[in-house]
Amino acid sequence: MICVASVIMLMVNTSCTDMPKSLNPNGDSELALLMREMYDDGMKTKQQLLDGKEPEVHVKYKRIHTAKTTESLHVDVSSFSPFASAYEIAMDSFISENASNKVAAYQTMVNACMNCHQTVCPGPKVKIKHMYFSEEELASLAAGK
Repeated sequence: MICVASVIMLMVNTSCTDMPKSLNPNGDSELALLMREMYDDGMKTKQQLLDGKEPEVHVKYKRIHTAKTTESLHVDVSSFSPFASAYEIAMDSFISENASNKVAAYQTMVNACMNCHQTVCPGPKVKIKHMYFSEEELASLAAGK
């Protein structure tokens, strides 16, 4: 009986410590979660382009205008809104672009992310840099055409 109770306690303790922890010390706002989705989707898109596949955008990026920010983060809407609109335009352009211009349209979309984060919230800039194609990747893409 004691052995069974010990095993149950060990399982409960293990499952509690394996739970994902918040990446944001201020909590996970709708906007933070959306931007993580945007990053993940962007990285998948980048890989699809590198693999010569037609990219599929799954993130609901137009929610950038309505997603709630972290409460303790005081974002000036007057400076954020134009960046959000620029990102939306870049994404719309990327989606509608023909295959020969997808890479350039992708880079423009990443620039829209970086431009906002240089002004509004600089923390994610390091992560956003991973979204850009490297010189080697661009050369590989150019050689494949």
